[in-house]
Amino acid sequence: MKVADALPRLPNFSHAILVVRDDAGYPLSAATAFRVIDGGIELAPVKTGENVIRDTADARLVFSHIRPYPGVGYDQRRYIELGGALNPAGAGWRFVPRTARGWDEQDLSFPELCQRALPQARRYLGQLSAERGHEVRPQMALGWRFFLATRLPFLSATIVPVFLGLAAAGYDRRFSFGLALLTLLGGVAIHLGLNVANDIFDTLSGADEANFTPTQFSGGSRVLQYGLVSLRQMAIIAATCYAIAILIGLILVLATGPGLLWVGVAGVLISYFYTAPPLRLVHRGLGEVCVALGFGPIMTLGAYFVQTGHYALRPLVLSIPVGLLVMLILYANEIPDRGADAKAGKRTLVVRMPKDAVLLGYVASVAATYVVIILGVVLRILPWPTLLALLTAWLAYQTFEGLRAHYESPYQLMPFLGKNVKLHLYTGLLLVLGMLVATVSR
Repeated sequence: MKVADALPRLPNFSHAILVVRDDAGYPLSAATAFRVIDGGIELAPVKTGENVIRDTADARLVFSHIRPYPGVGYDQRRYIELGGALNPAGAGWRFVPRTARGWDEQDLSFPELCQRALPQARRYLGQLSAERGHEVRPQMALGWRFFLATRLPFLSATIVPVFLGLAAAGYDRRFSFGLALLTLLGGVAIHLGLNVANDIFDTLSGADEANFTPTQFSGGSRVLQYGLVSLRQMAIIAATCYAIAILIGLILVLATGPGLLWVGVAGVLISYFYTAPPLRLVHRGLGEVCVALGFGPIMTLGAYFVQTGHYALRPLVLSIPVGLLVMLILYANEIPDRGADAKAGKRTLVVRMPKDAVLLGYVASVAATYVVIILGVVLRILPWPTLLALLTAWLAYQTFEGLRAHYESPYQLMPFLGKNVKLHLYTGLLLVLGMLVATVSR
């Protein structure tokens, strides 16, 4: 920040903190009133007890403000720090600033400020490591690191389609708990492998490194950027998850027949090449299609096949709404990431399209979701209790309004990205509930 830019901002603060060295060389701080006059700052007399403040060419003047936000945290955070000379002026002092630095939450959000400070944090850890003679890394419990690295809360994207496939099989009077458990474990493993692999390749491509506005729902897990997990450790986690998923898949193929093999192979390939070279499907604008297929028809039909030994129209129709809605999770989460994605050559649909087209795409996908459910019931493919899923239309409307109002503001957008995740989860669970009600009442 330039001094000329800092001075006009000072009237927004109620007081200043003067910082100088005392006779022993330690920092001495005192609050004082101030006013800006002719490029300098007049300070009121400062009381410091027994300590004496003297004129100095190396003083600091700090201005800060923060407002408690009960139940949430804080907002209106801002500060300015000036460096310069302190000279006597009547009963008080005159401060002549030479340097300035500062931050205002209205100009730059606190999370983005933290992200932009990462290179400085890495330099500090590097210097500390050199001084101590061993590597100093950020510390976090193993369980929390695994939780963050694998992004466990997003497993609802797997649980919903698997439960739908099982519910469809139950409607046809076919259900094995052991096979259902294996199916769910296999789906979870492939999903965790995808999450971790996505972080690895987004880091290698520079997409996550260029992202200064990550949210709870976008921008990756950030464990690599924060130094909590190494690239090698992430690769081991991804490889282990994929190995478990493939092993479970082969067991299920042996138990239910080769018809499952092709769905399983498709799921693994889509999962891996989602961000991995040479295909890098998400970079080519195919990420949404891949997610819709993988977490829609592939998982739902796969779960149904494991129970029944064949495919059917009903689970396919059930898979389309949840496939579209899980696609919209990715689609909306790409909005705050679009700047960083564009710099890294990650040409997602949101990067390729203007705001109005992105919003229109969201509305069209939501509309298609509910139309498929209604048509499924009208054509007697789905039982009528699945119409319960239409109750989430209000949540879809709230999400759309949030996307439209806060398209350019990642952190104001964040609550609506959460609603978007709930839209998929609640719609899927209501479809499952509808199938279970229909099964019991048959």
